[in-house]
Amino acid sequence: MQPYRVIRLNAMLGPVSDFEADQYRQHGLAPVQVEANTPEEIIPHVKDCDALFVVSTALRAPVIESLARCRVISRMGMGTDKIDIETATARGILVTNVPTFCVEEQADHTMALLLSLARQIPFMSRAMHAGTFHAAHLATRNNRRLSTVTLGLVGFGGSAKATARRAAGFGMKVLATRLHMRPADPEAEALGVQMVDLDTLLAQSDYVSLHLPLTKQSYHLFDDATLRKMKPGAYLINTSRGAIVDETALVAALREGRLGGAGIDTYEGINIFDPNEAPPVHPLVLLEMDNVVLTPHVAAGSLQAGQDVGRGAVENVAAVLNGRWPPLENIVNPEVVPRFPLVR
Repeated sequence: MQPYRVIRLNAMLGPVSDFEADQYRQHGLAPVQVEANTPEEIIPHVKDCDALFVVSTALRAPVIESLARCRVISRMGMGTDKIDIETATARGILVTNVPTFCVEEQADHTMALLLSLARQIPFMSRAMHAGTFHAAHLATRNNRRLSTVTLGLVGFGGSAKATARRAAGFGMKVLATRLHMRPADPEAEALGVQMVDLDTLLAQSDYVSLHLPLTKQSYHLFDDATLRKMKPGAYLINTSRGAIVDETALVAALREGRLGGAGIDTYEGINIFDPNEAPPVHPLVLLEMDNVVLTPHVAAGSLQAGQDVGRGAVENVAAVLNGRWPPLENIVNPEVVPRFPLVR
């Protein structure tokens, strides 16, 4: 492969692992590692690059418009809501991701949050440390056997299907909905999942888990009106994107007792990727609520997921720089007309 200028952003927030470094060596790439998070910081480093790797930094229009010869932006993950896809497409730049790298981990984390809520684990842990054993025993009277409850999956892609497999092991009834209900998904029947419309799912589900990308259509999909359609006392679990949920409306639903609780891994009001780490102060007091289980955007994390995303992201770039299309499922903007011709 001829020498190309390749930039790898988030060198500090998402440092290169030994496995990722080995992938670069295997494909003859030597990315320049950069930590920059604003357009003013990013542009001087990337304006003359041929390929650009990004973990979590936003790539808005000014950055992409500065890319004079870039062929491919490789998102080292799944979500691409921080990348201006439209501008990249207009400039002939492929945007790629690794859409399946953490479906198992996201499903595991969804079930971990669900079980924490169902068994009141945070409360029980506090009771153990405080020695308030009687209160803990009384609280278990409100627990429900998982084989008697219904899980609703909003979105029915890879992570939702993996969650459905796990839920089946607990004997849970599983409902699911998706944007396009036709044609029928044969995996739904195989997994014992009943496909229903969103309103039906909300009315019948004891736990509602989100498995959606953040788009213009899904932004604040779970607003006050949607949350009011949920079954009284139900729980909301979000391991997808924070802004799918209107957090103001969620706090109101929790405070008023309309919802039983929530398990949240992603946020609109907390910047998990802020380089200046400090205890978060959420403007909507989510952190102070006893019926909420919170984790810091870690649902995707595992050794295997890290290896999958490193391998996939590097292979996407290597394909483009070698004049080939990456796998179709890894191309975010398949309608793009590349700056340089690619072959299948």
